[in-house]
Amino acid sequence: MKDAAIVILNYNGKDMLEKFLPIVLKNSDFEVIIADNCSNDGSQEFLSAHFKSLQLIQLTENLGYSQGYNEALKRIQGQYNYYILLNSDVEVTPYWDRDLIKWLEKHGEYAAVQPKVLSQQNPKVFDYAGAGGGYIDQLGYPFCRGRILETIEEDKGQFDGDVQVDWVSGACFAIKAELFHAVGGFESSFFAHMEEIDLCWRLSRNGWKLGYFGGIKVKHVGGGTLSRTSPFKTYLNFRNNLLMLYRNLSSWGFFKVMMIRVFFDLAAFLHFGLFGKGKHAKQVIKAYRDFFKMSAKMERKAPLASKLPFQRASKQVFSIVLSYYLKRKKYYSEI
Repeated sequence: MKDAAIVILNYNGKDMLEKFLPIVLKNSDFEVIIADNCSNDGSQEFLSAHFKSLQLIQLTENLGYSQGYNEALKRIQGQYNYYILLNSDVEVTPYWDRDLIKWLEKHGEYAAVQPKVLSQQNPKVFDYAGAGGGYIDQLGYPFCRGRILETIEEDKGQFDGDVQVDWVSGACFAIKAELFHAVGGFESSFFAHMEEIDLCWRLSRNGWKLGYFGGIKVKHVGGGTLSRTSPFKTYLNFRNNLLMLYRNLSSWGFFKVMMIRVFFDLAAFLHFGLFGKGKHAKQVIKAYRDFFKMSAKMERKAPLASKLPFQRASKQVFSIVLSYYLKRKKYYSEI
């Protein structure tokens, strides 16, 4: 069995592959595999013409991030000890892949680890997706060291060390291959967004830790496939966050959280409507509607091992939204 494979899921990312794939190949020790989500922008032809030696997994339809990776990794299951999942719009640095795997080998109680994620457009600041490690408040809203809601910090070395986190960024992380499959991989119905947080929550419920290794940095463009301003992105974030809570909390725990969450999401709906984002407001309603449809058919999965509760690695923040808007705490150090 080989040590690790770097798996890049691509959908209409030919421009990103042209720009960043040569850098990945130059700076990586492990095999690079491209899984193409049935792109129609010439990505497959480009790869066949310029990177013939790379393994190309061609999917017959756009399965999204979650099911796309599930299908790709299923095809190489049993061949590698570790997977490194990497977005096509990420610029890596020398030894990044080897150092991530060495970190996991050294920390046996950890299932997955992410590097520091900086903005590719402005490397002095953190990137929105993952930044200095991900956390979850008690209502299920995610946030990061270095990025809380819309405030993004400058990287001053404040998050250069190692730390346990609640979730690792889907833009770039390494994971033990056996564990990815053991807990069922990504939830395929999510399509995209929140699937890595849901995966990490399930790993935590099974007694595994998630890590952040600040000794490695990568630079992420972000929004290459779906812009942060897209109403569809709003829909996916709201719907999948509710599904994640439903899947990972007990029935009573979910009920208690939702008794409060509904008011926060109503406030978001009103905010969108009042500030000229009617399309986004409609997506919040659609997200709730589809959540109830999907949750009725969704099976809650118990941990593989019994009596292993999910324990958050972060500071116990009740609501990052209240902390941010009412208490005006916009930096992780202030929480």
